[in-house]
Amino acid sequence: MPAYALGNLIPPARLADEVLSYMERIQATLDPFDGRFLVHGAPEREVREGDWPGALVIIGFPSMDAARGWYDSPAYQELIPLRTRHMTGDILLIDGVGEGYEAAATAAFLREAQAAGERT
Repeated sequence: MPAYALGNLIPPARLADEVLSYMERIQATLDPFDGRFLVHGAPEREVREGDWPGALVIIGFPSMDAARGWYDSPAYQELIPLRTRHMTGDILLIDGVGEGYEAAATAAFLREAQAAGERT
């Protein structure tokens, strides 16, 4: 099942040289884990609901193990301070959904669990 690293980053008006170095070096940390950028910054976006003040980053991986392996790798851990010294934000590692996923089936499961008094 695919997994993703999501970042909602708040960049400063002018990017520090360290952030640019981080950007230049990050792909080499992704390659051993088959990670690839799906969205990087999203300069053109339409916020349809709520507020989205940051720059969105989405990196795809073949599995949650690969995503964790990348984030925890010494190569990526070395890069993190280059970003965090200059910008704030939130980073998540999340599971994707498998082939053929249907939201209606999940809703049915949740209805059944709630009817049985289970916490969902």
